[in-house]
Amino acid sequence: MEHPLKKKNIINVLESLIAESHQPDQKLKILFVAVEASPYASVGGFASVVAFLTKELKKRGHDVRIFMPKFGFLDEEKYKTKMVCEGLKVPTDDEDKEFLVCNVKTTTVGDVQTYFLENQEYYELRANVYSYSDDPTRWALLSRGCLEFIKTGDFVPNIIHCHDWHTGIVANYLKTVYKKDPILRDIASVFTIHNLAIQGIQDMNNFSEMDFDDGKSPVASLFDPTLNKQNFMKRGIIYSDVVNTVSKTYSKEILTPEFGNGLDRLLNELRSKLYGIVNGIDYDVFNPATDTLIEKNYDSNSTDKRVYNKLTLQKEFDLPQDENVMLLGFVGRLDWQKGVDLMIKTLDYVLSDFDVQFVQVGGGDAGLADMLRGLQEKHPGKVGIHTHLNFTLSRLLFAGCDAILYPSRFEPCGIVQLEAMRYGAIPVVRDVGGLSDTVVGFNSTSGEGTGFVFKNFSEFALLGQIVRAIE
Repeated sequence: MEHPLKKKNIINVLESLIAESHQPDQKLKILFVAVEASPYASVGGFASVVAFLTKELKKRGHDVRIFMPKFGFLDEEKYKTKMVCEGLKVPTDDEDKEFLVCNVKTTTVGDVQTYFLENQEYYELRANVYSYSDDPTRWALLSRGCLEFIKTGDFVPNIIHCHDWHTGIVANYLKTVYKKDPILRDIASVFTIHNLAIQGIQDMNNFSEMDFDDGKSPVASLFDPTLNKQNFMKRGIIYSDVVNTVSKTYSKEILTPEFGNGLDRLLNELRSKLYGIVNGIDYDVFNPATDTLIEKNYDSNSTDKRVYNKLTLQKEFDLPQDENVMLLGFVGRLDWQKGVDLMIKTLDYVLSDFDVQFVQVGGGDAGLADMLRGLQEKHPGKVGIHTHLNFTLSRLLFAGCDAILYPSRFEPCGIVQLEAMRYGAIPVVRDVGGLSDTVVGFNSTSGEGTGFVFKNFSEFALLGQIVRAIE
């Protein structure tokens, strides 16, 4: 089967799309391969980005679909899934067990069709999306299962768009195992790096120099322990036709040892195919004028109504209801990367010296959660915490807070600051990665800017910008 566009031409069209030089006349068939995508499986911002981007490309006339695992928690009755491929035999490259048998089901939400790879052992019987010792096997199955499904002819894309390390070996398989396949050989590949720090190497405790993965050896069999030591991220970078990160600044930062996580030399060698594209959000979903999850709707001409959301938010966290007190917030993972430790230490000074309150939504590191509880105990009536993921409460937080804190150590893009600004909450961020690309520091002379920005990762630097925001 031949594509209407040869592979070289597909890449040219793709690069023009990325560069935004023009909207190509040729409409593309694109298959997103991802471990999570909203609304079916959503652990973090990754899932939202996949959903937003497919929706936007669909609006532009491209035939965009998603391929992902069918986890056991998927409500098949709600989404009305149907079988499209039963008994798909996915090669494992193992002598004793040559194939894993899977099914492929599908559904359509918001004009975007999604395919689900169904397998009892690796997806259906797992309570969570991540954090299993055999994750490399699970994602290798997804990667190869995707290609085997394409061979059935149900949907043959021009481009396969892979997301993060989990699907990094899709392009590896395409350029090696399937390079002569008449259906797959002309498919171009795009690899998006959402977070370079997580590369897919599982067995770090027993990792030695002998285990170093140059990225050019054959992908190990699905049951070979070597698979846990192969760098899926590196392989995605090497074999994909186009590589992009989720902001322009991050695409430059990862070329340096400080942010390159051991792959900066490789990225410099391949920088001609590396692009930086800032993530976006869905303005239809994140719209304070229509959002049913907040107390009072408003728009840019009626921001005075935000006060109703502020009072409701204070009540939700059992804080004194006072529209005049400065209300700071944090939404996101409790993670070292996000600078949560720095934020908590700095807030200790702020809460002691200023009439402010602080609320937080999001789960993660247990040690950081304990630090938050300690902050709450030290400053009673001024701190409200919710150390679990809650998309409903986070929306109210955007609508009710005066400012959102985002002091990341590094930040590929971040979408919380975009969501916050959409709802009129002022971001206080570090000048790094996508935060640099999306938040313009306030200039007190000109009165222009969209937030408060600090450069050095220190309590003093963050404190200075919080004080500016308060004043």
